[in-house]
Amino acid sequence: MRTSWLAAVAIIGTSCATKSPPQAKVQLPVEAPATWQAAETITNAPTSRWWESFNNTNLTALVEEAWQNNRNLRVAVSRLEASSVEARLAGVDRMPKVDLGFDANRRQQNFIGLPIPGGGGAVLKSRSTSFGLNLSASWEVDLWGRVRAGQSAATADFEATSADVAGAELSLAAQTVKAWLGAAEAKQQLDLAGQTATSYRTTAEQVRTRYEQGLRSPLDLRQALASAASAEAQREERKVQFERAVRRLEVLLGRYPSGKLEADYRLPSLPGAVPAGVPAEIISRRPDMAAAERRIAAAGERVKQSKAALYPRISLTASGGTSTRDLEDLLTRNFSVWSIAANAVQPLFEGGKLRANVELNKVREHTAQLEFVDTALNAFGEVENALVGEKLWNEREARLQEAKEQSAAALRLAEERYFQGLETFTTVLDSQRRLFEAESQLLALRRQRLDNRVDLHVALGGGFEHVVEVKAKAETAKTN
Repeated sequence: MRTSWLAAVAIIGTSCATKSPPQAKVQLPVEAPATWQAAETITNAPTSRWWESFNNTNLTALVEEAWQNNRNLRVAVSRLEASSVEARLAGVDRMPKVDLGFDANRRQQNFIGLPIPGGGGAVLKSRSTSFGLNLSASWEVDLWGRVRAGQSAATADFEATSADVAGAELSLAAQTVKAWLGAAEAKQQLDLAGQTATSYRTTAEQVRTRYEQGLRSPLDLRQALASAASAEAQREERKVQFERAVRRLEVLLGRYPSGKLEADYRLPSLPGAVPAGVPAEIISRRPDMAAAERRIAAAGERVKQSKAALYPRISLTASGGTSTRDLEDLLTRNFSVWSIAANAVQPLFEGGKLRANVELNKVREHTAQLEFVDTALNAFGEVENALVGEKLWNEREARLQEAKEQSAAALRLAEERYFQGLETFTTVLDSQRRLFEAESQLLALRRQRLDNRVDLHVALGGGFEHVVEVKAKAETAKTN
């Protein structure tokens, strides 16, 4: 992934000089069960490129295009780059500050009251020129770890933002797949509406022929023509729905929403069972959980930072250089000057600001812990809901498939009995309507099942493995 590569570069760029805080430990108010309650557990981890399980190369290309062009994802990546810079800036105070200065000075002095003999009242003057070259350095001795804690907190913030980008990538992939599935269903609904309109029109022509032969009443003809017109209107409505679905997909891809995107708009077969793993693994497999944990770690480091601010700040300064009247003597030791100093500043009274800052950061850490727990419970709920959906929608599809088959058989029988004069035309129309509804509902259900499969992949943190690889690169960089 393009953004994954960006994240790797940014982490490696900052981690050589920073230390990430250890993993935060949070006690959940509920104990994760050994297996998911809604379905049997499969112990393998989800694949990172789960959309490929739909076996559609066109869909894979659309996901890649969305990653490249989607504006919202670009905003997330920009925030990651800004967070990387902030992490580097947070560690600046740990390094000495070195300045190099050069100055040149020329001045004239008047000695009032000391006239030059025979000078007719002229004033004695003196002119001088001096040059200076100075190198100065200052460094705060981070004895209490205040600067280190701030830098570590900024590093954790960066890692949280990196996980947010991974979550944005995963979410965008899911949105793209769902938008494509929506367009595919809309296209098949349009095709079905077209077939139904053709069928109704054919029936109407058959009734017209029998009416002209005096075999059917005007009521049958009127009903047949009305049904054909309604079916054609339904076809036009489906056409609008399809074009809107295509435009939604184009916007996700960063294209102009022209409604002209050419793609393979066919609902795929449902892939095999998703490897769900065990509930406890969800903590490390979802990007939002990783981001929540890193924010707890960052808040903890800021508590340390605010506590360290209560103690004295110790600084060392040193400077050295030359001062001479001749420019060519600037690098001569005979004209060297230097100084070394140390100072310590202990905060005495700031109106309770420093201790209030400690309490504020403790509250923020507690808030981050509560948010982590809430995120974990939502994650468990999303997986359980998606798993139960897999089971229930499978049963519903079987019932709808049976309804479609029975409706098709009923239509054949109704048409046969109608043309034999044994059944009314209303029965034929009712049978046609039932078959169309069953086929339409079956298409909608298949799309819902596929959407649920996407939700399950997202709930399980599918596609998050690349973040683990990025972290591994960061750890390697720290040792270099």
